[in-house]
Amino acid sequence: MAVDELDTRILRLLIEQPRTSVREYARILGVARGTLQARLDRLERTGVITGSGPVLSPAALGHPVLAFVHIEVTQGRLDEVGDALATVPEIVEAFSITGGGDLLTRVVARDAGHLEDVIQRLIRLPGVVRTRTEVALRERVGHRLLPLVESVGRAAPKP
Repeated sequence: MAVDELDTRILRLLIEQPRTSVREYARILGVARGTLQARLDRLERTGVITGSGPVLSPAALGHPVLAFVHIEVTQGRLDEVGDALATVPEIVEAFSITGGGDLLTRVVARDAGHLEDVIQRLIRLPGVVRTRTEVALRERVGHRLLPLVESVGRAAPKP
């Protein structure tokens, strides 16, 4: 989907001021409320905007340890293992990948012992051959999309 300069400005506001009203966004952008709402609806319908809930901190929820667990799966059991991963609350993301392993999961834990317990649970899942774990020491670049949004907006054709 093409994102133009107005879309970019809308997305920037949503990222920087997520709790502002649509009316206030329209005022800030200098567009009609109906225009803004139509743009927001289109951005949601086309999948550019995928959610609007709060961003939560696993650390503040008592799970400060972050690890990336690579999982090797028996051939033909990827879907089954993926479904089983969805039942493990400490797995906050899981992706099918290429390279070393079949799945990459982002796991949060209370401490090193809890992380070991989670890994042992993963190893026992039917279809899991082996795991490899990397513990994150410090976040260097937090999840962000604004630089990408601005880059896409700059590349968009001008009206």
